Amino acid sequence: MMNSVLSALTDRLSERSQTVTCAESCTGGLLAAELTRLPGSSAWFHTGFITYSNEAKQQLLGVKSNTLDFYGAVSEETVREMALGALIAARADYAVSISGVAGPGGGSEDKPVGTVWFGLAAKQRIWAQSVLFEGGRDSIRGQAVKFALEFLNSKTQEAGGKP
Repeated sequence: MMNSVLSALTDRLSERSQTVTCAESCTGGLLAAELTRLPGSSAWFHTGFITYSNEAKQQLLGVKSNTLDFYGAVSEETVREMALGALIAARADYAVSISGVAGPGGGSEDKPVGTVWFGLAAKQRIWAQSVLFEGGRDSIRGQAVKFALEFLNSKTQEAGGKP
């Protein structure tokens, strides 16, 4: 299934001459690796950001320290700012952001292990969604990449030719 989603996404972006970037935290570059797995990805993927620390989120993506202090790194507000910052920095048509608790530790009552927030920015809109995944660290990270691809694929389909 991931191959069909990735193929459809790749074809659509290439046909429209649109570009994508990503800003990853808990997936540590796995999304960028998956996005660039198929040949021809250089036509629509130019850069990605791995911002594992809060400092990197601030320095590379412009996430506000107040946002991180008040809402935390794993929050709707943070992934929205990550996606917008990546969109601007990369001058892309779409930017996907991911921040979550992959485990095995680090979870809390309101953000248990498996909590992952996704952001998706286009020039006119920013979406955000949270998903609670189950399993170990590798499983959570893999599920997050799969969800991010499906999220991006669905929003680029909805958008037609306009980001």
